Amino acid sequence: MNASVLKSSCVVLLALGFLAACAEEAPEVVERIRAIKTVTVSERASGQVRRFPGVVEAVDTSSLSFEVGGNVQKVNVDIGAKIARGDVLAELDRQPFALNVQAAEAELGRAQAELAEKQNDFDRQKTLYSKDWVSKAALDQAAAAFDSARNTVSFAKSKLNLARRDLEKTALVAPFDGVVATRNVDPFQEIQRGESLFEIFAEGAMEVAINVPETSIGNISLGLAAEIRFPTESERSHQGAVSEIGSAAGTANAFPVKVAVLDDRGGIRPGMTAEITVLLGGGDAEVSYLVPVTAIVPGGEPGDASVFVFDGGSSTVARTKVEIEGVHDDQVVVTSGLAAGDIVAVAGVSFLDDGQRVNLLESGAAALATAPVQE
Repeated sequence: MNASVLKSSCVVLLALGFLAACAEEAPEVVERIRAIKTVTVSERASGQVRRFPGVVEAVDTSSLSFEVGGNVQKVNVDIGAKIARGDVLAELDRQPFALNVQAAEAELGRAQAELAEKQNDFDRQKTLYSKDWVSKAALDQAAAAFDSARNTVSFAKSKLNLARRDLEKTALVAPFDGVVATRNVDPFQEIQRGESLFEIFAEGAMEVAINVPETSIGNISLGLAAEIRFPTESERSHQGAVSEIGSAAGTANAFPVKVAVLDDRGGIRPGMTAEITVLLGGGDAEVSYLVPVTAIVPGGEPGDASVFVFDGGSSTVARTKVEIEGVHDDQVVVTSGLAAGDIVAVAGVSFLDDGQRVNLLESGAAALATAPVQE
């Protein structure tokens, strides 16, 4: 093979190798999901902001006690135990109640036997009276004895039903799924009917109990939005709404009010202290909200501004146009485009695109709530 042929063959092989490399599938481009820092829109920029201390309560709570007294034989749960509806929490000694059932059954048997005897006597007296062999007084006496025996049977049946019911009540069962908050009983303890032994609460639904002075209760309404903060989560706020308003004032002329926790992310337990922030007044004035300046994305025209609102369902952000009225400290007053509860990106917004997939930062600063303007 001469040199020219060899050179041509090498060129052909190199070209084929290059084409094969180009034909290979290009590597898949991995989508980069940016983590963003956010705040939850909750503070209005107008009206009177008030804060109230409160205590967390479970929406469904129950103080449990036996409907009969006796000696406790078993205690099946302890504080903090998760329970399901129908679980037996404690049991009394059943023997005295079982004996009462036996005694009531025997008493009913005697009453029924006596009733049968009185009925036979009454039937006999009726037959004799129809033949004029006995007086009307004798028939009336037999009828009265028969009625008395019948009433005795009815009373004995009632006693037996009560005895059986008391026997069933020797087991204390949970009325709903929940957690044992307190336990005030031990095995072999003698307890009285109605004595509180357990306090249980339902998991999930929580509310904060606060006291509102009489000077402010007129501005509190059902469904009023509120911000809830806990000392254990000082840099995170929860959404709330007024769910109950007391009709009568209590201590210091304050009215009891309940605020439901709308976004319980876990970790909230009854007895925890909380701070409730609500906006009072404002009338029919235009609603506006405070958001950090860093959340604003300038538009192409003067006055145009947008923010990126996070959608939890699709884990994406949507560029949303807003109207700005002014600036207070390091926050912007937004009069249109946002609503309470919106989650807004507050860092790196210049690198975001409409519809971009993102993750929320889980750091302590990821859900800082804005500070209110007090009037």
